[in-house]
Amino acid sequence: MTAPKAPGVAAALRRAGVAEVDDSVLARALYSSDASLYRVVPAAVVRPRSLDEVVTTLRVCREEGVPLTSRGAGTSIAGNAVGAGVVLDVSRHLNAVLAVDPQRRTASVQPGVVQADLQRAVAPYGLRFGPDPSTHNRATLGGMIGNNACGSRALGYGRTSDNVVGLDLLTGSGTRLTLGPDAPEPTGSAAALLARLREVVSTDLGTIRTELGRFSRQVSGYALEHLLPERSFDLTRALVGSEGTLGVVLGATVSLVREPAHRVLVVLGYPDMASAADAVPAVLRHAPTACEGLDSRIVEVVRARRGAGAVPDLPRGLGWLFVELTGQDAGEVAAVAAATVADAAALQARVVANPGEAAALWRIREDGAGLSGRSPAGAPAYSGWEDAAVPPAVLGAYLRDFEELLGQHRLTGVPYGHFGDGCLHVRIDFPFSAEPGREGTAAFRGFMTEAAELVAGYGGSLSGEHGDGRARSELLPVMYSPQAIELFGRVKGVFDPDGVLNPGVLVDPRPLDADLRATQAAPLRAGLALAYAHDGGDFSSAVHRCTGVGKCRADTTGTGGVMCPSYQATREERHSTRGRARVLQEMVNGSLVSGGWRAPQVHEALDLCLACKGCASDCPTGVDMASYKAEVLHQSYRRRLRPRSHYTLGWLPRWARLAGRAPRLTNAVLRSPTLGRLARRVAGVDPRRALPQFAEQTFRAWCAGHTPATGAERPEVLLWVDSFTDAFSPQVGIAAVEVLEGTGYAVRLSPPGTCCGLTWVSTGQLDAARRIVGRTVAALRPHVDAGVPVVGLEPSCTAVLRADAVELLAAPGQPHGSSELVEAARRLAAATHTLAELLEGTPGYSPPDLSGVEAVAQPHCHHHAVMGWAADERLLRAAGARVQAVGGCCGLAGNFGAEDGHYDVSVAVAELALLPAIRSRPQACVLADGFSCRTQVGELAGVRALHLSELLAGGDPAARR
Repeated sequence: MTAPKAPGVAAALRRAGVAEVDDSVLARALYSSDASLYRVVPAAVVRPRSLDEVVTTLRVCREEGVPLTSRGAGTSIAGNAVGAGVVLDVSRHLNAVLAVDPQRRTASVQPGVVQADLQRAVAPYGLRFGPDPSTHNRATLGGMIGNNACGSRALGYGRTSDNVVGLDLLTGSGTRLTLGPDAPEPTGSAAALLARLREVVSTDLGTIRTELGRFSRQVSGYALEHLLPERSFDLTRALVGSEGTLGVVLGATVSLVREPAHRVLVVLGYPDMASAADAVPAVLRHAPTACEGLDSRIVEVVRARRGAGAVPDLPRGLGWLFVELTGQDAGEVAAVAAATVADAAALQARVVANPGEAAALWRIREDGAGLSGRSPAGAPAYSGWEDAAVPPAVLGAYLRDFEELLGQHRLTGVPYGHFGDGCLHVRIDFPFSAEPGREGTAAFRGFMTEAAELVAGYGGSLSGEHGDGRARSELLPVMYSPQAIELFGRVKGVFDPDGVLNPGVLVDPRPLDADLRATQAAPLRAGLALAYAHDGGDFSSAVHRCTGVGKCRADTTGTGGVMCPSYQATREERHSTRGRARVLQEMVNGSLVSGGWRAPQVHEALDLCLACKGCASDCPTGVDMASYKAEVLHQSYRRRLRPRSHYTLGWLPRWARLAGRAPRLTNAVLRSPTLGRLARRVAGVDPRRALPQFAEQTFRAWCAGHTPATGAERPEVLLWVDSFTDAFSPQVGIAAVEVLEGTGYAVRLSPPGTCCGLTWVSTGQLDAARRIVGRTVAALRPHVDAGVPVVGLEPSCTAVLRADAVELLAAPGQPHGSSELVEAARRLAAATHTLAELLEGTPGYSPPDLSGVEAVAQPHCHHHAVMGWAADERLLRAAGARVQAVGGCCGLAGNFGAEDGHYDVSVAVAELALLPAIRSRPQACVLADGFSCRTQVGELAGVRALHLSELLAGGDPAARR
């Protein structure tokens, strides 16, 4: 649904003094969707700086007759955070924890505060906020209140409605309600509103008592059971879960709980998910804090995407229960764990007491929404029928019938969820591509209707925690009587008589098959420079991998993640992976973002993408924004004049070869204040960025004079000589030769003139990159076919050989795309290793003693995303080194941080994790395999960082410059 731009409301808001009103095409594209399958283009986006601006925004919307939709992190999967009028984003500025009262165990928060930030604020007091949805590291409290979020530990801590004790609410009529035990007696319009509400409720007490509040996860509709006289007319709890249709949350007071001293995770294996669900009642007798169900298909996705090491050992089975038990006494918790295992009738069980291993298992569950975003066959899978719930006692039977219903509709989905609460999550491969004989929206509507009838037949709820939104509001009459539906409408009329707040949700709903984003996604296959093999060669399908779960908005630097560096630095939605994907989706759609590949909104959104590839591994759905950016640049500038940096930084290997003929002269020119400044201007390099110095002797030149190690017959290894090692850091290559020869290898160099084409890829010069890569694959083919392993030293170049080469050569209709060459590229990818991977796989290899070494390690982003840094970490720890691996990006990211206009963001990214880690451990050596990482560390920290090869060869761990 595309709203009229309605310039009147934006102008009126500005006249009224609202500071951040954005009705640009870019902003409207960014906020056109949430984590659901719905697309509704807003008229304008407001990011209020104060509560007064919220009040003003609602007043103007009422005067202009324009809808208002509240939005936190935009992680709603039911379509309740999108709207055709004004979208109010409270996450940017209204995101503070205002006060913590340890004695009363409460905290006062603004609506945009992220749940994980609240947890950090109260942790020093030994407290926590109980509800913890899987999106806890980006979900806002306002959003959790809107949807009555629950999370994995609702068994122990309750739903959000059980943990909100006070609300500051602005109703749709403009009335300010202050609710809670310490709130003053309401007067004026507030008192009149409450009187009208009591009158409405009093006429339908029988309906409320018989239809609402029947079990803990009955989230659908309004929670009017809390307004019963026997429940003391608890309006605070009744408003939680009203999905922004009754009022705008201005603030809240939430209750906190004591953090238990001991946690144990019991993992129980079953033949299938339904059998696991059957065991839930027996498990619940032991009062677990959490009881989660997980399917083997999600686990297999994790193994395929992140390697076998990403999944700790699981008990035998194809379905599992993750049961968390807590307590203050370790012995008692262990005894309860043993009793749980005894009663659970599992095929096999594991009791996991190690917090790190338990966290790795929980991460699989937390990423469920993203990991299940593709069906087992690889097709897109969608939310919609996402979180229905039934009483736990009938969950197993319901799950079997649900699986049968999927089969009847020829659909597949991967179930998981909060089994202890009877809540089942699933994403389904609805055929929105309009498969012949199965028109997508008709198939969607047919299944949704029958699924609603099934869950209602089990006495369940259409929604168990995410709200009804646009996906299920139309189906509420399947679950509720006409009297209940009418009552919901009358309650809406009390709070929002003009229907301004989030129209189309709960009351007078939009059709469930209206505004579907997936049905508006036309394929884009012709003339692409990359293969998009996992997306059927379709760029549109690739960018629609983004389901909007928003993990790119989470602060992942402390957990070893990389995505998304520029968002972490700016906290602007347009700089998140999700934001960029939304703009690219709108580009493909063409109705809002016009101009195709060269649309200014597309280039603005991509400008601060570091092409770090962090999203390729960290995004649960596998979005690869670096590749999408390369495609956009390729299509935009093909056969056109490019930015200067594309000819300088993008052609760096060529210039390096020329400079290598006279390195002293080149360095003198670059060091000259006048000539260096001119060189930066010509090259499109930021004037504050230092220019790298060329080595006086290249690595290849050193090798030409080096006498190879001799002795017993040595297995060969082909050392990939990248341009950075050769021209700028020959000491890295020299150290690698020493390590490899010391290990017993005969080192051969990659043929002169071969290049991975990295700098051409990152600047979108993909035709040239394809030619370069094709020649390289052909040149290396004899070595690979002879079984010689290839070892790379520069992570970004190694990543091209491991991944990008195949994507370039396999693009349909492109030169050099013969199947024979593509297969050679695949064999090269399989034969290419990092230094740590090669050494770890070498029989009899023993690393040097590094027991005295303390290191701060910056894994290169491409290393993290494509190869993984686990082998490096294992090798270093086996050597006895004490290693702190830094999460996040260094900020330089190849040409990004050097380009004019990117310096400030580049430094801000480095300040997120890397530079603080170095300052906190001044005696530690800094380990960084990436040339860009070492350059950034040298410039900003004044430290000479070491490559792994240098450390293993005996380089000075305390080296400084």
